[in-house]
Amino acid sequence: MRIAIATDAWYPQPNGVVRVLASVIAGLRARGHQVLVISPDLFRHSIPCPTYPELPITLWPGARVREMLARFDADVIHIATEGTIGSAAQKYCFERKLPFTTAYHTKFPEYLAARTHLPVRWFHAAMRKFHSTSSGVMVPATAVYNELDSYGYVNLRQWSHGVDSQLFQPGPKDYLDAERLPRPIFLYVGRVTIDKNLPAFLDLDLPGSKVVVGSGPERIGLMKRYPKVLFRIAGETELPRYYNAADAFIFPSRTDTFGLVMLEALACGVPVAAFPVTGPLDVIGESQAGRLDEDLRRAALAALDVPSVDCRARALELSWDRVVEQFLSYLAPIRVPA
Repeated sequence: MRIAIATDAWYPQPNGVVRVLASVIAGLRARGHQVLVISPDLFRHSIPCPTYPELPITLWPGARVREMLARFDADVIHIATEGTIGSAAQKYCFERKLPFTTAYHTKFPEYLAARTHLPVRWFHAAMRKFHSTSSGVMVPATAVYNELDSYGYVNLRQWSHGVDSQLFQPGPKDYLDAERLPRPIFLYVGRVTIDKNLPAFLDLDLPGSKVVVGSGPERIGLMKRYPKVLFRIAGETELPRYYNAADAFIFPSRTDTFGLVMLEALACGVPVAAFPVTGPLDVIGESQAGRLDEDLRRAALAALDVPSVDCRARALELSWDRVVEQFLSYLAPIRVPA
């Protein structure tokens, strides 16, 4: 099958959306499918995203997107993001009356509401309109599915995420020994942005040390505000070493659709502490792999007692094979197979 995927999130952007897409695409190609990825690196002109300069906004992608899609002659078209590339692909489908699927990876309405202090329902109205003609909106968590349903989104499809259990697996805990950090080590990995709610973690009165691995527009300000916290930036192959060095992984976000980093920590045998909200509720679920509590300090301390084997076992339940099979089942064929 010829699968076209339009996305505004792609390498070298350091986020979970890119890792999810890359894993799905690798799985599709391993199954023999031909995949065209229409991504920002294929375009010349872009500007930094306001308040998040690490993310480029592609300018005037319409003509190139149309040309690439027409030449590829896809059997199915999937629009992974709601940016300018995704919008250009959507317009191409509208003009030719072609079915397409979309995905809801990021809670942009909540992010924009936090930035602008405007009602979140205004942004949901715009996002709902974008997805309204999709043959299937792939949503990575039950809690997000229910939330979008309550806002009036249609054609929702529940779609899980997975983890590379070979890359992320238990290993030595000595990676940060040179820093001479007192234990226990509480770790956060991910984008350093306002929606990740990092002060909820960094303000906690916890024993031991706190480590933040990631980049983003809030990083410099937080480094100044929390001089005792160790801040680092790491490539994907280095991430497992940071996870394994930790005693507990803290996920303070209240607005994530899933939280792939929690799965990566669990695959390394590191327990998760988080609020009982969208994302953690699906990743941890009824398992004993972490602790969810409105008192994040209590959750963090309780997580220290979670056995590593329970964490690894939960991660192994969520494989990329299952995610790819779900993805394929939701796609909307342009042509009826002969």
